[in-house]
Amino acid sequence: MSDDNGQVPDHYSRKVGERLRAIRRQKRLSLQEVEATSEQEFKASVLGAYERGERAISVPRLQRLGRFYNVPVDQLLPQEEVPDFGVEAEPSIDLTDRLDRSPVSVTIDLTRLEELSGPEAEMLNRYLQMIQVLRQDFNGRVLTIRRDDLQALAAILGTGPEGAAPRLADLGLSFATV
Repeated sequence: MSDDNGQVPDHYSRKVGERLRAIRRQKRLSLQEVEATSEQEFKASVLGAYERGERAISVPRLQRLGRFYNVPVDQLLPQEEVPDFGVEAEPSIDLTDRLDRSPVSVTIDLTRLEELSGPEAEMLNRYLQMIQVLRQDFNGRVLTIRRDDLQALAAILGTGPEGAAPRLADLGLSFATV
């Protein structure tokens, strides 16, 4: 995204900055908290200049910021403009347990998932990271599961759709279901 002189257009720097600010806010961090938590690797004043589009960020620095936020680097960049065809994203929905038809809402504790290890935890982590990227949801703490997500998680967990929520609860990954 550079012009003929190799310069990054101002509007692109602003869009990068907006994206960086959005991710930082999703993480519920202030500029000062980022500076302190990163042990001054990311100074508040410099990060603020990136976020305002006043200063361009280098690729290596963007990579380090991505690692710090625990977000894939490509998610720190503005998304391509895509036409709006009037299709809304699928809302979070209450799931219905097939056995007793009671409403079930599943929310995954992502911080607990980080504590688990093994092949099952790795597959869950990869799948849930993919969901976060698709939804642009990087709060890093919790993730609400939709009907289609639960079916895929059931396959990862080796259960049927009705057994996925209880299995997630057994692993300590889900919050109370209603």
